[in-house]
Amino acid sequence: MTDSATLFEKAQQLIPGGVNSPVRACRSVGCDPLFIASAAGSKMTTVEGREMIDYVMSWGPMLLGHNHPDVNAAIHAAADKGVSFGAPCPAEVDLAQAVVDAVPGIDMVRMVNSGTEATMSALRLARGFTGKSMVVKFVGCYHGHADSFLAAAGSGLATLCIPGTPGVPADTVRHTLLAPYNDLAAVKALFADREDIACVIVEPVAGNMGLVPPAPGFLEGLREITAKNDALLIFDEVITGFRLAYGGAQSVYGIDPDLTCLGKIIGGGLPVGAYGGKRRIMERIAPCGDVYQAGTLSGNPLAMAAGLATLNALKQCDYAALADRTKALAEEMAAILREKGAPVCLTQVASLFTLFFCDGPVTDFETAKTGDTQRYASFYNQMRQAGVILAPSAYECAFTSFAHTEDDYARTLDAVRAVKL
Repeated sequence: MTDSATLFEKAQQLIPGGVNSPVRACRSVGCDPLFIASAAGSKMTTVEGREMIDYVMSWGPMLLGHNHPDVNAAIHAAADKGVSFGAPCPAEVDLAQAVVDAVPGIDMVRMVNSGTEATMSALRLARGFTGKSMVVKFVGCYHGHADSFLAAAGSGLATLCIPGTPGVPADTVRHTLLAPYNDLAAVKALFADREDIACVIVEPVAGNMGLVPPAPGFLEGLREITAKNDALLIFDEVITGFRLAYGGAQSVYGIDPDLTCLGKIIGGGLPVGAYGGKRRIMERIAPCGDVYQAGTLSGNPLAMAAGLATLNALKQCDYAALADRTKALAEEMAAILREKGAPVCLTQVASLFTLFFCDGPVTDFETAKTGDTQRYASFYNQMRQAGVILAPSAYECAFTSFAHTEDDYARTLDAVRAVKL
């Protein structure tokens, strides 16, 4: 029988670090990764045949659960007609319509293949549209691995304790200005010092320093500052889009960004990304306008079919009920851990939550870093041993889904009760 340890040993000879995305290596939690053979609903099954309750959910997109029958049927039907055309297909028009109908800030949308492609393309468009060069991002927010965004990027960089941005020219990073998340005064100060800021990009609910919600007035303030200074406001909703609500975080908080980046869910688990926004801005993209961006596999028929099936199913789902169930689960987990004497700060929005092992509050990356990562590593390993998969990093979110059951939650809480910290 093939097992995870054997596969990981072989993978390390063939793939840098044995993984194709760094956090998967589980280094910060002091163990080796599990290799997954299959998944269905709220569960993943390892190559050893062990079934695990999953709260990573492919880092967010599997809101309907793994292996959803409607999504699978759509993929199979599309595959029967061909897997890649390098030409337009009907499904990309249908998915574009669904996205435009759902997300308030999007009049037009361009499909790409990943969240990184979406954010780097949106940044290029913002610079082309405004004629300015600088971008403001927030410390601890991760917007993919494009050069401009790897300054104080949180997530995997924070998990692996990689300082700075090796391999990225200093001349590129100097065009990126940093501010603490939830700090409007810092953003105002940046704009007061210069007139060449093209855009502010933000995760409306930060999900890559652990889950950090926006402070009251923060998003509204960003909208006001950017509008006043002829800069664009870009919402990176790669995590929150169609997960926080069907219309994304912008529909929840009532903010109208100029550009929105999407990913994950709109491909139903297949590789996909998208960026969209106001028509007057999006029409600057080639071939309509002069800002170039392209991709042979963009609008891939399998991803488009999977995404459309996912969005059609999500239209019928009760987001509020899932948020209530998630809140109850997360609060009970936190209460159990506090009874064991551990300091716990819980952050939770909709179907996302993070348990920080600190007193809190957690409002930005600096306060997120006060969490005890060694205690989280112990918690992670004991939960994994009990059959519950959490993110192998203290700087990531836990995700529930419409497929998680009350039995899943009960078993999860039993596992938390057995933890020794």
